[in-house]
Amino acid sequence: MCRVILFAGTTEGRQIAEFLEKQEIPAYVCVATEYGEQLLPEGKFLEVSHERLNREEMTALIAEKGCPLVIDATHPYAAEVTENIRAACDQNKAEYVRVLRGGAEDGNSLNGTGDMFSESNTEEKGGSACQDVVYADDVEAAVAYLEQTQGNILVTTGSKEAAKYTKLTDYKNRVYLRVLSLASVAAQCEKLGFSGSHLICMQGPFSTELNAAMLKQWNCSYLVTKLSGAVGGFPEKAEAARKCGCTLLVIGRPLQESGISVMECRHFLCEKFKLTSKAEISLVGIGMGNAAVRTEEASRVIAEAQLLIGAKRMLDACVHPGQDTYCAYDSEKIAAYIKEHPEYEKIAVVLSGDVGFYSGAKKLLDRLGETVNVVCGISSVAYFMSRIQKSWEDVYLTSAHGRGANLIALLGKHQKIYSILGEQNAVAELAKKLLFYGMNQVRLYVGERLSYPDEKISSGRAEDFIEYETDSLSVVYLENPLHDARTTHGISDTQFIRDSVPMTKEEVRTVSLSKLRLKEDSICYDIGAGTGSVSIEMALRCVSGKVYAIEKKPEAVQLIQKNRQKFAADHLQIIEGTAPEALESLEAPTHAFIGGSSGNMEKILETLLQKNPAVRIVVNCIALESVSEAVQCMKTLPVTDVEIVQLSVSRAKTVGKYHMMMGENPIYIVSCTGVGNAVKILGI
Repeated sequence: MCRVILFAGTTEGRQIAEFLEKQEIPAYVCVATEYGEQLLPEGKFLEVSHERLNREEMTALIAEKGCPLVIDATHPYAAEVTENIRAACDQNKAEYVRVLRGGAEDGNSLNGTGDMFSESNTEEKGGSACQDVVYADDVEAAVAYLEQTQGNILVTTGSKEAAKYTKLTDYKNRVYLRVLSLASVAAQCEKLGFSGSHLICMQGPFSTELNAAMLKQWNCSYLVTKLSGAVGGFPEKAEAARKCGCTLLVIGRPLQESGISVMECRHFLCEKFKLTSKAEISLVGIGMGNAAVRTEEASRVIAEAQLLIGAKRMLDACVHPGQDTYCAYDSEKIAAYIKEHPEYEKIAVVLSGDVGFYSGAKKLLDRLGETVNVVCGISSVAYFMSRIQKSWEDVYLTSAHGRGANLIALLGKHQKIYSILGEQNAVAELAKKLLFYGMNQVRLYVGERLSYPDEKISSGRAEDFIEYETDSLSVVYLENPLHDARTTHGISDTQFIRDSVPMTKEEVRTVSLSKLRLKEDSICYDIGAGTGSVSIEMALRCVSGKVYAIEKKPEAVQLIQKNRQKFAADHLQIIEGTAPEALESLEAPTHAFIGGSSGNMEKILETLLQKNPAVRIVVNCIALESVSEAVQCMKTLPVTDVEIVQLSVSRAKTVGKYHMMMGENPIYIVSCTGVGNAVKILGI
């Protein structure tokens, strides 16, 4: 059953026919020539005719097929054909859709001032060549356009306009003027400078073959004609120009009519026939932005896409004329837009750098499915490290663009770090922190506007960058020769600034931290932090997380601040106050160490479990009453994995030439994990 009648005389017509075939919509396609039929796709859903139809025949065809939808994709200069199609649709009460290259108005023309607005028709010739059709409001505009071109010109607009072509530079050699075979006309044209083979006096009509022969004979690149219709031999001229690969310069604007573009037509068909997307979707890494460092595959996929999706900077760097764009970087919005627009057959989502290095590809793959094509790009790290002549197989890679990345903490653990930056003052702030923590030994390499003509690369120590303002498109490579590569806790007690504030001893810290089971990105509380020894050890292990040291004593708070600076624990935040009140405004912890509860053990545990029902907790107790309270709480609270360890440590003390073991107070280490469900905690 035929559902669409398509009148196709343009590339747009062929494109719509291809879409109908791919979407399995039965259609009857009308073209004017056998050649036009050859250009159409083969398929079981298209019935093709190359017979020229008049108005009556069009009317009969629509009635015979019973089609409520007719698409007119004929040439804009085929005004008579369009009028006949419209009339046939009106008589059959069929829905009429006009497809124009420019959408709402075809309008590719040269205005009276000579300003050019030209658009390629991209008509196939022999499978590869194409033809341009350019419209000019008048001969003056056409001459202004031709003045900017090279190549011979066949002018068929008549003797009355001949004088206007004499304004062309070298017109006597470029222009071949075809006029009527009258002695008076020939004499007039000779006076203007047209003579010999450049003056063609002939009486029409002229066939397509004769027009083509003339174009070939004089190696013409342009054919100038009026929009004269069938009577004036316009179709034959247009076809001859197409066959010879010439630009057709038309004097007179085509029929001014409203219409929709090919893509709008596809969208219309999708809505009408409730089609779903069958698009080929590609996630494309475009490198730093400059097309010169883009892979050939990426460039090809981008060029072939009908729709480009991405952030504005990415779209600006990639978009080709005629491509539709959708500015977005949120994966859900992108997925929704693709679903809402099934008219696109090839879609490219463009992403900065490489798709596998801090891009949105991961979320997009989760939303779009595994059938998506992934095209890798040149990452900023690969490009930048080559520019500063550094290898990067042992570099820790991270990003501070739109996310947290504690570079100070990472520098304590890693010798080499590469990071994407997202703020203009990011380098200056980093430099100030390095100086604050006594880390001026760190060397910085800063890259800005990578791959662009104004690319800038700088290097130096922290002191060289304290007033430095970078471009928003910047990266940094850091080298710290004094990094601590240890993977376990274990800082000697003597390395901490202590004064008279109590401190959890080294052996107890070691066991307690082992029981905490910390991860690199843990969010930790140290309640009753004292000197901050446990907080510091937490911070050095959780380089991608955060540590809150909660302490009520002012002198202890000062000690924690000193130790924080000494160990460059930038992601350690000191909270002065008493738990549990001091915990209320803090983010939920993944791990909590209680070194001192000030008699608030039960309330502290309740608060921790309320903030995170799956929190891991370790409590240190010295007094038996504290142990009893902790054990009793864990019997009533929603926790599991309860464990009690008694730790007794003895240290050797020198007495003369002898060593005697001196026992420390025994410590009880109580640990547990919240059950992680929604159990109501003691009425809280």
